[in-house]
Amino acid sequence: MEIWQIWLAIALALVIIEIITVGFAALCLAIGAVGAAVASCFTDSLVWQITVFAVFTLISFIYVRPFMLKFLSRKKDSPKSGVEALIGRTAIVEEDIVAETNSGRIAIDGDRWKAVSEDGNNIMKGEKVVVLKVDSIILTVRKA
Repeated sequence: MEIWQIWLAIALALVIIEIITVGFAALCLAIGAVGAAVASCFTDSLVWQITVFAVFTLISFIYVRPFMLKFLSRKKDSPKSGVEALIGRTAIVEEDIVAETNSGRIAIDGDRWKAVSEDGNNIMKGEKVVVLKVDSIILTVRKA
């Protein structure tokens, strides 16, 4: 097996490692290994090959890795979870929402939540409401 093939095998192994991990560090090392493979076609000196490997790896850590992290880690409207997922949902009033006593309950997906009216109006049992915000365990709602 020739040295350039060894460098390409190292690069392939690093790409596989990069697929399994995150952070693009192994990818930068793989770019260095490809550079060393190309250098091995022009020189038999292992010192030069390692130097090219180090330089290409350093350049890719400086330029490629930050670009990849920025490009691929953009937050795409991540799905809401927990109580955040309740905002905007429609619910049914199970107990009258009375503004004077700040009492009332609504049901969403079988769960019962304490609710208060956004505008201070009373909302009767059986009416549909939309969840506007969540404050601890109390949902602020308005008529749908």
